[in-house]
Amino acid sequence: MLATLRFVTLDKTHIPKILEIEQSTHSAPWSQRSFENELEHKYGVFLVGFLEGEICAYGGVWILVDEAHVTNVVVRENLRGQGIGRRLMIELLEKARTKGAVCATLEVRASNASAIHLYETLGFVQTTVRKKYYPDNKEDAVVMMLNDLLDWKPSAK
Repeated sequence: MLATLRFVTLDKTHIPKILEIEQSTHSAPWSQRSFENELEHKYGVFLVGFLEGEICAYGGVWILVDEAHVTNVVVRENLRGQGIGRRLMIELLEKARTKGAVCATLEVRASNASAIHLYETLGFVQTTVRKKYYPDNKEDAVVMMLNDLLDWKPSAK
């Protein structure tokens, strides 16, 4: 099934379905305007994953000087745990590297153990905690960093 997984650059026709997924998976979802801004972000990469012809995932990075900052990574709830998020992160990081990024950072909810584990298997390390970072429930964010994107090779996990 994952053999049919493919990633494309976000376009405006993807936004309605992404908004449906966003609303169903986040307590503080991005707005339509946030996704529209990604279309015009000259230092951004935003990918949409398709599985069996349906949107299954999406995510983005912003290239800030030489750092790739992961802004959003979402996999439809019914498809989690199948490696889609991992494949999406690898695609994002490889595209960021081709655009000059030498390291990558992200924030993740402290309670999101499965995402933290995924990022650690990709080489990210926890660097600090941002207290009460998320506005919807004041949850802490774990800040993670991948230091050497130039020589990075994702493990086979």
